[in-house]
Amino acid sequence: MGSLSSIQSGLDEQKPSLFELLSEQQLSALIPPSIRYLLVLATQRYPRYLLRVLNSFDELYALVMLVIERYYLRTYGGGFTENFYGLKRERVLRVKGGDLPRTQLVAPTQLREALKLSNGDVWKNVAVMVGIPYIKRKLDEAYGIHAPQAALLGPSYRRDVLPPDATLRQRLLFYYKWFIKNIYPSINAAYYFSLLAFNLAYLFSNTVYSSPLLWLIQTRIRRLSAADHHAIALTTEAPPKAPRTPAVRPGQSNSIFHPSVLAYSILPRILSSLRLVLPASIFALKFLEWWHASDFARQLSRKAAEGLDLPPPVIAGLPAKPLQEPSSVEKTANSVSLGYPPGTTSAPPPASTTLSMKPKIRPPISSHSHLPILTVPAPTPATSDLCPICLDPIVTPTASQTGHVFCYTCIFKWVDGSHDRQIAWMEGAGGGEGWGEDHDSQAGEANNSQADGDSNEPKTNNINVSREGKWESGKGRCAVTGRRLLGGVDGLRRIIV
Repeated sequence: MGSLSSIQSGLDEQKPSLFELLSEQQLSALIPPSIRYLLVLATQRYPRYLLRVLNSFDELYALVMLVIERYYLRTYGGGFTENFYGLKRERVLRVKGGDLPRTQLVAPTQLREALKLSNGDVWKNVAVMVGIPYIKRKLDEAYGIHAPQAALLGPSYRRDVLPPDATLRQRLLFYYKWFIKNIYPSINAAYYFSLLAFNLAYLFSNTVYSSPLLWLIQTRIRRLSAADHHAIALTTEAPPKAPRTPAVRPGQSNSIFHPSVLAYSILPRILSSLRLVLPASIFALKFLEWWHASDFARQLSRKAAEGLDLPPPVIAGLPAKPLQEPSSVEKTANSVSLGYPPGTTSAPPPASTTLSMKPKIRPPISSHSHLPILTVPAPTPATSDLCPICLDPIVTPTASQTGHVFCYTCIFKWVDGSHDRQIAWMEGAGGGEGWGEDHDSQAGEANNSQADGDSNEPKTNNINVSREGKWESGKGRCAVTGRRLLGGVDGLRRIIV
């Protein structure tokens, strides 16, 4: 009685709503960019093997989808994403309204067989579902390349002028670009206007076609009925027919890599398993979207990093960490056993020796010129807000590739080799307070080490002598570590606080 009432009221239960069709189209349009994005990530790690695949992605995707869509149209009566929404495609009868509601109630199986897509209809739908979207993607890509050039340059754009003695290839390319820039925008606009008109007409039940392409091939989209589910179950659960190919020898069957076995047994199982891969992939993408958008991932990573004791960074030119001193108990025991004053392990050194016992800071050595490199002391926690070069509060913070932060003017001039501190040091003058007195002493030691070892003349620090050829000024290097910066001043990055 319920079906009879629906017939009398004109309600078609197998007609999908426009929103179902739009959802299916959006899902089908999201698959290519998602696969391309994953392929781009994989190509960055394995460019040798996947770069050609990425460059030919549109062609390979169209070829794979041709196989998949043809299989789903022949087995399930609908496309790959249409089967996910429980939809199918069927032919339209040449009767008034295109429906036989009473026949649907009396003989649903016979009506399904009469409306089932034939082999020719399957290829027409494959052309609409795979071929036309591929051509449209290529035309859109060509329009995005050629049209903006002419639009930006205007009349001065004369690159697409056909030469008098043009070859056939040049003529075809010229007319192709002319079509892309002048004719294709109108065709594209007409297609979208017709699509809008068909959608509105389908929404108000004035037509059975939701798209002008479906009208061209006389096919409509319907919901799967009970007879469809029963037929699909029989088709998928029936054992595949054994291929009529003789065995290699009596009592031995063919290998799974035999083309007939692959075509009749392996390939259908792989294509049918895609019905489970699609919802699983949608769930995975939604989960990743939630994971990156929520604060749960950041809190989890922060919790995991709380118990990690990261070692301090290693900076070239800094003194090595002193060895661990013995405990106070060991010091007391050693001092008592040796007769030294409590708290000491050896005799107290003379006063003159105590004044000269300072840790020596060795400057970094260039691997090319084998000369010491001028650097500045690394900042300490107390001077972290000061520029290591000018020792003033940092103005316009700028980071080098080594991670140290300077004033933009200071590090720019330092990398350029024009900073006053570099010039003064290379000319032999003192650097002033905080301008590297340790380097002055090292320069004197470097000069004295080059003198004759048998000379009886006293060794003095020639601070006022030019250091050209004896030191590197640090041009193109980090002012603290002395490491070379890739790109020079172009490798500096401003910090927004």
